[in-house]
Amino acid sequence: MTDRAGTYAQDSDLIDPEAVSAAYYDLIPDVSDPAQKVVFGTSGHRGSSLDAAFNEAHIAAITQAIVEYRAGQGITGPLFIGRDTHILSGPAERTALEVLAGNGVTVLADAEGGYVPTPVVSHAILVYNNDPANDDQADGIVVTPSHNPPRDGGFKYNPPHGGRPTAMRRRGSPLARTRSSPAATSR
Repeated sequence: MTDRAGTYAQDSDLIDPEAVSAAYYDLIPDVSDPAQKVVFGTSGHRGSSLDAAFNEAHIAAITQAIVEYRAGQGITGPLFIGRDTHILSGPAERTALEVLAGNGVTVLADAEGGYVPTPVVSHAILVYNNDPANDDQADGIVVTPSHNPPRDGGFKYNPPHGGRPTAMRRRGSPLARTRSSPAATSR
């Protein structure tokens, strides 16, 4: 799309926000379809609710895996969360907050319920973890598909070092297990 940089959106670029939001809740991922399973890319899971590749079941399972990962790693500090303006970011953030609250995780989010630029979550984690007054470690979730199209959603976990969660892709990690979990299916 670089040849279209700086130009107006075309009709083919536009989405139906209500359809994208409804699909997040209404479409159930098919566990036998690899395109509908959770798969972590460079720093998270991305997909479209319209393809049953980014739905409530995915986010609930990923968030539960993050809770289990935190427990296994002894991460007991707050979890910072932020979302961007993509249509699926709001529903995904709400799902994550429900799972985190259900597990008793302390969550720090924008006080006004607003959008949070992606680097702010990493910065908040690093500031918290480098403060000698804190005797625990924080981590975070960024709800964004980054540069992906408007129909996509994205969900990224930032461990206490504030960067990509490469160690969590190891076999045996709760996040690695979401790839085959029946409740967590996407691409």
